[in-house]
Amino acid sequence: MNSEVPKDHSLDNSLALMQEGYEFIGNRCKKYGADLFEARLLGQKVVCMTGEEAARIFYDNEKFQRKGAAPKRVQKTLFGVNAVQTKDGAVHQGRKMLFMALLSPDGVDEVRKQAETYFREAATRWETMDKVVLFEEAAKILCKIACEWAGVPLKDDEAKKNAEDFTAMIDAFGAVGPRHWKGRRARARAEEWITEVIEKVRAGELAAREGSALHSWAVYREPDGEPLDAKMAAVELINVLRPIVAIATFISFSALALHEHPECKEKLRTEGGEYREWFAEEVRRFYPFGPFVGARVKNTFTWQNYNFEEGQLVLLDMYGTNHDYRLWEFPDQFHPERFRDWDGNLFKFIPQGGGDPAKGHRCPGEGVTVEVMKVCQDLLVNGITYDVPEDQDLSYSLVRMPTRPESGFIMANIKRVK
Repeated sequence: MNSEVPKDHSLDNSLALMQEGYEFIGNRCKKYGADLFEARLLGQKVVCMTGEEAARIFYDNEKFQRKGAAPKRVQKTLFGVNAVQTKDGAVHQGRKMLFMALLSPDGVDEVRKQAETYFREAATRWETMDKVVLFEEAAKILCKIACEWAGVPLKDDEAKKNAEDFTAMIDAFGAVGPRHWKGRRARARAEEWITEVIEKVRAGELAAREGSALHSWAVYREPDGEPLDAKMAAVELINVLRPIVAIATFISFSALALHEHPECKEKLRTEGGEYREWFAEEVRRFYPFGPFVGARVKNTFTWQNYNFEEGQLVLLDMYGTNHDYRLWEFPDQFHPERFRDWDGNLFKFIPQGGGDPAKGHRCPGEGVTVEVMKVCQDLLVNGITYDVPEDQDLSYSLVRMPTRPESGFIMANIKRVK
């Protein structure tokens, strides 16, 4: 049966993946005219697939599991070893429900209000600066917001350093060489910092507000009643903080979208409301964030004449699904109004994973992401005026994983709108 499924006949596709980045899976699916194909990565047979139906299958917890899917190099930089993203069953569900509780509508609203305050204050400071690199500034501000919301003590002079560490963890996702090792060192520093904070809370040396992320992870117990050790609790707390800092990527892409599509800026001024939501969602759909996500087959099954074998590694094309012409009209055009009639299909739109976040592995932080993006959009459109210097590189590479505007989006001559 599997003889009918396309197989990429290279001895190993690892180099091609590094050379093609976000487009690796999509390029081959187009070449073969199929939604899946076999490849070899680092000597291992892998199935790569794309599209809405593939996403629906991939997020079926009876068919796939995350155990053994995330390479150790990714765990040692982005996720943390044995973190929630690598778990299944009751352990995953228990930890995931805490993430969901922390990022409830009330939690999202609290982060949004802090973002309004912190970015408004930043605009005052930006007026005194010759230029601002938006990505770097946003990461630092988001680090402050994340820590204050979570209840983690953070001194003003530590925000930049810790933001850089969180960013380095994210930047190491698809990296080899110096970027990877920088991410590993950053993860080690962050885990040491947060582990010490957790231990102080448990020892009664540091007060933590009940219901805060810090307190919740410090007292969390697994389904079997056992508490997490301090380092594991720190890993999961970092998995609350780091994704908030990662919104800096979406903020820099939002600024790029406003620069490249000035008609959107005018609509955000005059229409607001629903258009703000559509614009944020289109930024998340159109611009690259996560390239793909992996899982292993839990129970053998057949789909599209392919026999998925237990334990097999499968990669789902996130970027390609968000640019699938079968799902999106003119997918390579930036058009926020497409979300006017979006049906809410969580397997069609997968910028941060697919399916129901309460039941599976879709990121529980999408609500925070969108609300913070809307705060920053409002600031860029209505709160300040600024110039975009021509002597910068606003391009972004689809080979680099993860990617962002090369210059970080530089702004100059910033003035607050009175």
